[in-house]
Amino acid sequence: MAQLRSDPLVTPALRIEALRKVYRARRSLREALRQPFRRSSITALDSVSVEVPEGEFFGFLGENGAGKTTLFKVLATLALADGGAASVFGIDVTRNPARVRDLVAPVLASERSLAWRLSAIENLRLYAALHRMDRKEGERRAAELLDLVGLADVGARLTGTFSSGMKQRLLLARALLARPRMLLLDEPTRSLDPLAARNFRAFLRQDIGRTHGCTVLLATHDPDEVRDLCDRVGVLHRGRLVAMGTTASLSAQLGYHRYRLVTRLPSHPAVERLVEQGARLGAIREADGDWLVREIDLQGGEDTTALVVASLATAGVPVARFERVELPIADLIERLTVAGGPNA
Repeated sequence: MAQLRSDPLVTPALRIEALRKVYRARRSLREALRQPFRRSSITALDSVSVEVPEGEFFGFLGENGAGKTTLFKVLATLALADGGAASVFGIDVTRNPARVRDLVAPVLASERSLAWRLSAIENLRLYAALHRMDRKEGERRAAELLDLVGLADVGARLTGTFSSGMKQRLLLARALLARPRMLLLDEPTRSLDPLAARNFRAFLRQDIGRTHGCTVLLATHDPDEVRDLCDRVGVLHRGRLVAMGTTASLSAQLGYHRYRLVTRLPSHPAVERLVEQGARLGAIREADGDWLVREIDLQGGEDTTALVVASLATAGVPVARFERVELPIADLIERLTVAGGPNA
């Protein structure tokens, strides 16, 4: 999917400019007694800047502590930034927090915020009342959302009897009650098993993104969520936005592609000599029977690939498959952070 470019004449759904957030570091009792007047801080967000157009699925990817949750707290008006600016549909999150809260709905992966002794429909009625919605409108909206998230047939069941996946759908329905224009999804599939997580991601993409028309920001450290959901991704590392683009464009920035070689001779001299041409060789794994797998990172395009396959065949290396595979996002993060950036 091509990277989206912002139009200066169109107000983006999200605009963040040099956003900065610093927390005072926690200290142990021993440290406080030894140095009572010492103060240290942790920079959670370090000059983060990004624009997201309306209707896009944008992912913030990074390890724990990268700053994803802090960023979402600032956007949801739950925390104040120490510098920079952030606006949602042109409204500053610091100057007009009440208006921003009408536009943004955070969806946290916390089932404990639901009233487990109430039914699903009663949970939605409760939150409709908290939003001061007209009773009839609240009833209609609750029924509509239960149908949207696939819970219409279990709306009368107690929420405490729901599976984790069903609770996640109910949390999403609750967030959509007030018709927000932007959803903040903070690790939405964290508590789900792999199958339930895949189904939930498909539901988000097809029904929420396309049907409901929300702009969706996703904070995650799960590569599958980024791959399945996001149009673009921003990689956060220690509070800094170190890279941004589609996963394919980030791979291209690194200047190489990954291929999977299936052969009986993964350590053949012809394979090892690929290192002299700038290739990176991965570990050897078992495949079917006596066939083995070795992943190879190659620089260059299809012409380079054709030359490599020809050289292996000429050298007598039995090749069952030589196929391109998507570079794991975890590898992208490592290259873009530990190695110092795309050109490292």
